[in-house]
Amino acid sequence: MSTKTETMEEKLEYIGLNLDKIPAKLKKVEPLEFRVPKFYDEKQYRQYRYVPIKEIQILLSPTNRLDEIGEKYKKASPLADYLDCKKEENILKHTTFLNMLKQVKIEDIEKVEEEQNNLNKEIPFKVKFEGNYLWQIYYSENTDQYFMLVPTEDSDYSTFFYLLKKQLERSRTGKIFVPIRNVGYSREYLKKSEFEDIENYLWLFTKDWPLVYEVYEKNEDLSIQIIGETNVYEKIKSPYKIKLESKEEAKKFYKLIKAMFILQTELPHYFIFKTNIGEKGEIRFYKEDTQIEYDNIVPWIYDEYKLGVERIQEAREHIKNNQKKLEDLKAEVAAQEIEYLAKEKQISTFLECKKSFFGKFKYYFKYNKKKNKGEIKQKVQVEAERQEEKKSVEKKKNKKTKIVDKKNYTIEELVDLYKEFEKLENTLKNIMLDINSLKLKKKNMAKKIENASLFIEEIDSHKKSIFEFWKYSNKDEIASLPEGEQEEVNIIKKITKVFDYEEDIEKLGKTMDKIQRKLLNKAETDSVYITSTNLVEILNKVKNNEVVPKDITASLNELKKEAIQEKALTEKDEFDIFGGMAHDMAKVSKINNKTHREIAKDKFSILDISKTTKQIGYKLALENVIENVKSALEKVNITEDLPVYKAMADKLLDEKEINVFNINPEKEIKKAIEQEQEKINFYKINLKQGANAISFTNSIFYDNQNKTLPVGQDLSTKILIDVSKLKTQLKGKTTFKIVELDKENDFTEMKIKEIQVFEYDCE
Repeated sequence: MSTKTETMEEKLEYIGLNLDKIPAKLKKVEPLEFRVPKFYDEKQYRQYRYVPIKEIQILLSPTNRLDEIGEKYKKASPLADYLDCKKEENILKHTTFLNMLKQVKIEDIEKVEEEQNNLNKEIPFKVKFEGNYLWQIYYSENTDQYFMLVPTEDSDYSTFFYLLKKQLERSRTGKIFVPIRNVGYSREYLKKSEFEDIENYLWLFTKDWPLVYEVYEKNEDLSIQIIGETNVYEKIKSPYKIKLESKEEAKKFYKLIKAMFILQTELPHYFIFKTNIGEKGEIRFYKEDTQIEYDNIVPWIYDEYKLGVERIQEAREHIKNNQKKLEDLKAEVAAQEIEYLAKEKQISTFLECKKSFFGKFKYYFKYNKKKNKGEIKQKVQVEAERQEEKKSVEKKKNKKTKIVDKKNYTIEELVDLYKEFEKLENTLKNIMLDINSLKLKKKNMAKKIENASLFIEEIDSHKKSIFEFWKYSNKDEIASLPEGEQEEVNIIKKITKVFDYEEDIEKLGKTMDKIQRKLLNKAETDSVYITSTNLVEILNKVKNNEVVPKDITASLNELKKEAIQEKALTEKDEFDIFGGMAHDMAKVSKINNKTHREIAKDKFSILDISKTTKQIGYKLALENVIENVKSALEKVNITEDLPVYKAMADKLLDEKEINVFNINPEKEIKKAIEQEQEKINFYKINLKQGANAISFTNSIFYDNQNKTLPVGQDLSTKILIDVSKLKTQLKGKTTFKIVELDKENDFTEMKIKEIQVFEYDCE
């Protein structure tokens, strides 16, 4: 690209414009009758299309690109007025045109031309392209006319002069691919409300607002293209693109996501849809392991309905069985209450009757054991009959909802069915809570009766009041929330904190950094630092006794070459007079906007690399690093449950190696997809609190000679783990796909990477 100063004549010649002889086609002005819309967001484009260059009328406006469209259009004048220098009223406009020409560079126009040449071959994956915002192309529906509004107070005129250049060309000129401003959806495939619905529906499933475009191909074929990002595994996101090329496809897609939206919002406990990426970068929807597509949604709804029927039948059976348990418990507790009240009354009567001789006789005959037992039995029988009658009334009230067997079922019927199931589940939960409560009450009542019976046996020798009786009989009451009562239903669950990277990494980093500064010495932190460099591979070969002399030689030579490039190589006999004080006190660095005066660790000095370093010395240094790392790992334990991740391109995890994991799964997967392999193994280990691990905190990367190093984990999200010391169990496997795009290039070829996830729990 040229860097020389271009003259006005050179630019005019490049564009093909002769100001002394303006072509007639540029002087031709057609009425636009453009109606300025009242409500429209100019920053949001809804339509992209290939527009014939010759059909675009150019208007210039003394405004800025960010001004309102009404203001820009009101002040706009045809290009011919800005090219005319003969009429007095146009002199100022002509001067403005010359200033615009002066500012533009030929290389910028060439860049636009290159971009449009690429766009003529292929529409970008994300539809929009780098310079799309510079195209101020509008459409007048009244006259079926495209026009370009060029703000003269802007700073970039490359698209304007490119369009002017192409219009001046004598050869047959093609089309440009541009966003059309102030144009809504054509509604040829979908209604306006349906476009809005699609945005809302996709946000529910992806937690990302999609961009929805209508795209017209060169032959005017229309497609709806939806661009966005979606979670494919935990918080790992992938771009996706949906292309709907017909009205039928658009309607099917709309109905599909509408059906899933209704199910997930109406029945969030039973229908949660997950997303993944297809072979063409499109988004796919799954319920558990079943892919949901419109073409199979009718049989899928049928299967889900039948599954719901089965779940309802099971719930009803559980309710029936547990209802019987509940009624039996109620009867037993009622009998206990009658027996307990009888004993309470007996003691109260005794205390009253014992005041006189005749009263004692009265008490004896009234509370004769056989007679007393008979009265209690009769009362229990009456109570049992009352409970049975109550149960019969409840059965009549709770009539079953009739389930109709059909060939196909609707979403409405599916929702109604699961609403019924939800009621049954709630009923069952309430019954189980009542059962647990009554079991507790039964145990307490049994203890009360036992205590009361003992009290009655001792009643003659203890001059107790009824209040003492109550106190005595309740002395062994069980706590109202007993342990071990979960055989009926799992009501009590231990709540554990789940680590969230975005919210918890700062606290974890500070905690681990404080611990590691206290427990690890300099040799150990130096050695751990080496595991954060590109020397991990040679370290593992040495650790596993798989290294050969040529490996050591190659690694050492590469290290020396790297040291020369970084100007870190010294002669062996040169004495370092500074030691750990290589910088003076005025040297200030920053970590996460916090200043310090510490020295960054250096792998060359840690390994004692010089021009005279031999292979044997290098190998011994590596062996020393390994021993220090082992020692460090035995000292440090993580302070909470923590999931960690490691991505490996087409390679299995070797537990014997030094394994560096990542606390941030997104960073780890991003590094892996940059490699050439199409398949990637992605390991997740759920570490338990107390597991041995070393976080790559600030103290791993810097010495803290001056005691000014900020506490935290601001330089890396990685963590060192000895997998061989963990008792792991494979929890599950899953697969997802991710779209790889080169952000530097709108026209890059899309690549789909397949990620195989292995998740392990630790005992």
